[in-house]
Amino acid sequence: MEYFDWFNKWNIYNPDKTAFKEYETGRKYTYAQVNHLANLTAQYFIDDLGLKTGDRVAVLSENNLEYMVLFSVAQKTGLTLVPLNYRLTSRELDFMLTDSDPDLVIWEEHFADKIQQAPAFEAVEHRLPMEKLDKMHYDFKAKKTIDYSGNHKFDENHPIFLIYTSGTTAFPKGARYTHKMLLWNSLNTEIRLDITSADRAINCAPPFHTGSWNVLLATFVLHGAYTLLMRNFDADAVLEQMETDKHTIFWGVPTMLKLMVESTKFEGADLSRIRYFVIGGEAMPIPLIKIWDKKGVPVRQGYGLTEVGPNVTSLDHSDAIRKQGSIGTPNFFYHTKLVNEQGKEVGSDEIGELIIKSDTVTPGYWKNEEATRETIIDGWFHTGDLMQRDSEGYLYVVDRIKNMYISGGENVYPAEVEHLIRQLDDVRDVAIIGVPHEKWGETGKAFIVKKSGSDLSEKQVIDYCLKNLAKYKTPAYIRFLEQLPVNNAGKIDRKALRDQEKTEA
Repeated sequence: MEYFDWFNKWNIYNPDKTAFKEYETGRKYTYAQVNHLANLTAQYFIDDLGLKTGDRVAVLSENNLEYMVLFSVAQKTGLTLVPLNYRLTSRELDFMLTDSDPDLVIWEEHFADKIQQAPAFEAVEHRLPMEKLDKMHYDFKAKKTIDYSGNHKFDENHPIFLIYTSGTTAFPKGARYTHKMLLWNSLNTEIRLDITSADRAINCAPPFHTGSWNVLLATFVLHGAYTLLMRNFDADAVLEQMETDKHTIFWGVPTMLKLMVESTKFEGADLSRIRYFVIGGEAMPIPLIKIWDKKGVPVRQGYGLTEVGPNVTSLDHSDAIRKQGSIGTPNFFYHTKLVNEQGKEVGSDEIGELIIKSDTVTPGYWKNEEATRETIIDGWFHTGDLMQRDSEGYLYVVDRIKNMYISGGENVYPAEVEHLIRQLDDVRDVAIIGVPHEKWGETGKAFIVKKSGSDLSEKQVIDYCLKNLAKYKTPAYIRFLEQLPVNNAGKIDRKALRDQEKTEA
């Protein structure tokens, strides 16, 4: 419907403004060009291929201009994009293709072997290499402009994306991300981050993550701002482009900021135009925040989920040190509560699960009513994240509910213990899970990755914990690994650790 079609609006207001540029090729599209190509692509999909509102279009691609045109097509037609994770195996992609049941699949040639080896690939009625779509767009440029906006009927609760979450279950869940969520998340973001049409930023996050579309990019489109597309994060290139391309804001994860600090380009990079960095995914170490602050770049931290927002909270950069460890306060259009196991709201400094009610909450999971019922109760989305709220209303993540274990009747939150162990100079990374214990019911088992050349012992770790923590929080078992398992989102895979423990037991 017309009011969902943001590119068509900017085609009227500021058609010659550059919307996107590809870092690798230098190609760029204005808002008018995206709108023109999207209209003709929509016509091809609907009239020639016979696709209709509600059909899924699965895409296996890195960031590029063609993907942005597909985003516009989805806004115009009600087709639903299914961003596929190119880091997955063929077996894993097969699950997503089977589950989402797309009517069209589009892939980049360098992922051809991976996608074509998935058995479900052959069952998709329409298959289109991205390179062919690129060629079509080249041909479309010479065609007469048409208006394909407003020709299709769908409401705000219609999904524009089907985004698969890594989660801790055996199979990923497809979160329905609606046009309503897209709008209200963008409004939340613009209010807290002061986004305007003059802003400029780089998007180097993979497009199979909600963050790639919804932390900044969609908000930039709503405001007619400019985005530089980068296929993969490269610390040197990001620093160079932020300076030469005159960027005003950047979002990423702490690992990116750490790699940029370690880059030889860091000291000489002129980042004076950057208002601040927006960081999510995990808590950023205070020493790293201070390095960037000395560089003149303030850091804002936040919190979010694929199914909600994802921009749920924001910590203003002025509070980065004063409220270290906090994820800030809820963004503008949110109702939030912290509740105990009985569903009753807890007081300040008490631990409770964060639950959320907002127009940015997903209507549910694709073909998974059971997971939807378990997660959305009386209109409240249950995040599964345990938090505390201080007297000023600032939130602090304690741990995931599923990570918590009970030792001798006491709740133990691995994140607290992991944070302590990471303070040891010899520790590169750590993850803790609860394991059975004959006396206490459960206890902790710490999986630790030591720094190269370290001779850190199990006894040293346990003694350190006993000195700084209550005894029941101290893990009874320590195991050293070369590396921790990670899931497709790049996060520590605790399910893999638990499965390994069960197998060995």
